[in-house]
Amino acid sequence: MDNLLLEIGTEEIPAGYIEPALKALSSTLLQKMSQARIEHGSSKIFGTPKRLVIRVENVAAKQKSTKTEIIGPPGRVGFDEKGRPTMAAKKFAEKVGVSLSSLTIKETAKGSYLCAKKAERGISTKTLLKNILPEAILSMPFPKTMRWADLDIEFARPIHSTLALLGEDIIRFKLGNIKSGRFTFGHSFMHPGRIKVNASNDYIDLLRTAHVLVDMDERKKCVERDIARVAKSVKGMILPDDELVDIVKNLVEYPIAVVGNFDNVFLELPSEVLITAMREHQKYFAVINKEKKLMPYFIAVNNTTARDMALVAKGHERVIRARLADAQFFYRSDLEISNDERVEKLKGVLFQAKLGSMHEKITRVSQIAEFLAGEVDFGLDNKKEVDDLKGQVARAAMLCKADLVSHVVVEFPKLQGIIGRVYAKIAGELPTVSTAIEEHYRPTYSGGLLPETITGAILSIADKIDSICGCFSVGLIPTGASDPYALRRQGIGIIQIMCDKGFSFSLKEMIEKSLSLFRTKGTQRTNDTVQNVYTFLQNRIAHLLAEEGYSKDVIAAIIGVSIDNIPDVWNRVVALEKLKAEPDFEPLAVTFKRVVNIIKKSGNIETADKGRDVNEKLFEHKSESALYNAYKKVEKKVSDQMDKGFFEQALLDIASLRDSVDAFFDSVMVMAENKKIRNNRIALLGHIAALFGMFADFSKIST
Repeated sequence: MDNLLLEIGTEEIPAGYIEPALKALSSTLLQKMSQARIEHGSSKIFGTPKRLVIRVENVAAKQKSTKTEIIGPPGRVGFDEKGRPTMAAKKFAEKVGVSLSSLTIKETAKGSYLCAKKAERGISTKTLLKNILPEAILSMPFPKTMRWADLDIEFARPIHSTLALLGEDIIRFKLGNIKSGRFTFGHSFMHPGRIKVNASNDYIDLLRTAHVLVDMDERKKCVERDIARVAKSVKGMILPDDELVDIVKNLVEYPIAVVGNFDNVFLELPSEVLITAMREHQKYFAVINKEKKLMPYFIAVNNTTARDMALVAKGHERVIRARLADAQFFYRSDLEISNDERVEKLKGVLFQAKLGSMHEKITRVSQIAEFLAGEVDFGLDNKKEVDDLKGQVARAAMLCKADLVSHVVVEFPKLQGIIGRVYAKIAGELPTVSTAIEEHYRPTYSGGLLPETITGAILSIADKIDSICGCFSVGLIPTGASDPYALRRQGIGIIQIMCDKGFSFSLKEMIEKSLSLFRTKGTQRTNDTVQNVYTFLQNRIAHLLAEEGYSKDVIAAIIGVSIDNIPDVWNRVVALEKLKAEPDFEPLAVTFKRVVNIIKKSGNIETADKGRDVNEKLFEHKSESALYNAYKKVEKKVSDQMDKGFFEQALLDIASLRDSVDAFFDSVMVMAENKKIRNNRIALLGHIAALFGMFADFSKIST
């Protein structure tokens, strides 16, 4: 078996396009080969800005032959009484493409039927790949595509060449006006000529000698090694940035690192501004010393070597000097304006057309944050400490969006929150306030950092619930894959922060408080909107729990009762999941379902739901008294344990009622003819159901 090699030579493709496109190409190509019955091994992708490459190992020379057995009409209609084939047999043979004489009779469980055995010989893999390869190439996904010349094909950038080899043989096809062959090209500057590839296995080594490192892993290691080497030459080290390494490795074909320096005067800028200016616009690496402080150096990764690398460094220095001078101007201009002046400017910044300005938003967020600060139980002993916290979150809320109108954030949008923290610190705000300004954006992505401080956590929740409730109040609700305001991510952020910090305040009260603040915009807080937001967050909780591997029925049972206390939801799920693993859990669940079903069938749900008092004088059997006494004994214990968060023990105590419930069902007829006795028994079962229902809806548990 030979290896298949496909290279698409192009003009420079954006770095972010390369790996997603190659992964899609690998998936599509292997799928098409499998569908064509071409046996193959694993694939490996390679790529540079100027070439996209895939190698598939151990590809069979021919597709796999097949033998199929096709059942036709019943034997009695296929041949007449003299054994001659009928018109039905002739039509069947024509339909399946076999000779009439090759038809046989096959005995099946349903009787005798005409049978045709058809063998399909495998076609040459080279022949099949002539169609498969161009289809796979043109199906590659890119964020944007383009056309060129007068061709009717689209790709990320114009295609200049295609190389397609199976072992030593060319797979011949045409892509636009480009014919496939066995030629590739070396580095544009250091080895620009054509290179003949005689066999697929020679490809990587040939390109390496032509100053092209086509293996992305090899190129990444080379980048890491080179930037570390040149940083060491100025007695520094690279500020870790794995994301930038991944970007840079796909910007070059042959990485050559060079160190440059900038004026010490620029070190007056906050380190985040310096790093962002170097990173975002120029893709330069920052250099730090042993104390983790920035040094006046940067490292650029070039795509070619030069006789005088010092001259190359000078060119980079001229570019970064202009960038840093701009950043310095913006920073100094910002320092001439107070934070409170920036807050006033937010009145002219639109948050959302139906929800008003950003200034109106921070006013609402401030009120929500103060409310939540008063609800959080984190061990503060006196009113002064609580009032201090309220003051801090309120101040942080009013400043949290001020940097949006700063010159630095307009130039570097990724620094929002970070620059807000810097400017608040310079202005003499409390450390908790300045830190909260940065932390309130967290988490910024799935799995991202959560706020570390209580103030930051409260502010983050307040900001996110304001956005969610505001959008829901004006009908901007996520549908399907559409979520333009990232409400799902913000909902998940709220839940993660509350779990992380153990915030047990009422979710519904928070929603109601937030929605009440939109009345001035002409929106009405309704029970429907509160419930819609509540259900929205409930779905996010279910999603998170499922991602963590908990059973779907356990999740449904827990969140079906209540999600008002977020940390308790997780604790109840853990406890129920543990109990469910016990061998005697299924009988317990069956018992509870029986309780609920009898209440439903009685048609007297109101009696059970309202917790009507049980009259012990109406008991006719000792099992009724035994169940009621067991319930009273357990009920207070369970209530106390639930309040203290001892969910596992609470669940075990609830489970202890099973024997008493089973004995009750074995001894009495719930639906007694005497109405008073019947209602009394239903009321008793209602108390039992309510006790189970404090924890979970056991009717949703799979048994």
